[in-house]
Amino acid sequence: MTLTLPSPDAPLKIGTRGSPLALAQAYETRDRLATAFSLAPEAFEIVPIKTTGDDRTLIAADKPLKEIGGKGLFTKEIEEQLLSGGIDIAVHSMKDMPVEQPAGLLLDCYLPREDVRDAFISQGFKAIAELPPGATVGSSSLRRRAQLLHRRPDLNVVEFRGNVQTRLRKLSEGVADATFLAMAGLNRLGMAEVPRTAISAEDMLPAIAQGAIGIERRTTDSRTAEMLEAIHDAPTGQRLAAERAFLAELDGSCETPIGGLADLDGGTLRLRGEILRPDGSQALSDDATAPIEDGPTLGREMARKLLEQGGLGFFDWRG
Repeated sequence: MTLTLPSPDAPLKIGTRGSPLALAQAYETRDRLATAFSLAPEAFEIVPIKTTGDDRTLIAADKPLKEIGGKGLFTKEIEEQLLSGGIDIAVHSMKDMPVEQPAGLLLDCYLPREDVRDAFISQGFKAIAELPPGATVGSSSLRRRAQLLHRRPDLNVVEFRGNVQTRLRKLSEGVADATFLAMAGLNRLGMAEVPRTAISAEDMLPAIAQGAIGIERRTTDSRTAEMLEAIHDAPTGQRLAAERAFLAELDGSCETPIGGLADLDGGTLRLRGEILRPDGSQALSDDATAPIEDGPTLGREMARKLLEQGGLGFFDWRG
């Protein structure tokens, strides 16, 4: 059967959040599809969709994600448009994605993964170790907050919401002495001017799927499935299969500080995982390898092992 390609008269509609980073990821997706099928950019339409997580009042309030709805805040309205046919595909930052998709939707296409590391951002300091006792660090990430407090319990860690530009503005206004961003986001936005220090994964494990872009589609849309297959990066998919299995077995919400990273070496997958208490008082980690095809099994086994080490009381704070 001949594949019916999109055209300027009948474009493929790409749904995304409206932030500069989200739009950059949507344009990257468009450009990869255009190149793969020798199409003009006009054969695609970028459709910005405002999500609950983009509400300015929620951002300004600097409330923890779990108090205002969890990861679904950044996906619900986009997925509703996808299910209704308002858009053909949805482009997501994978670290924002719940581990389960709504019925009728499938997430099986990933673009080549960017830098997975966290970036330490400050106008006056180069690294976490340079921060004086009592310095204020802003972050909306439960994981980053817990990891930081585990290393530096003397610091004052505060909630810090918003997109890249909003957080940089808050930093310049003196709301905090330092913050963290993903290196991937800064790279995709071309923000070389931002003073940053990359933190190695050995020092701070990143979020599950950090640096990865996922493209969601309707399960029944065979044309889109065929198009997306042409731009899917298999190694990224293999890494995320292990990481997201680890996350799903532990806690698929945003209520638990979890770090994890899978790397490939030949036919072997290495997975590192970490769970922490939110106040940083306890951290448990593991590091194991398996054949690539056994990555999801390794992820689930590692999660169960850490849960067993933590004991019944480890997650009592969740209430």
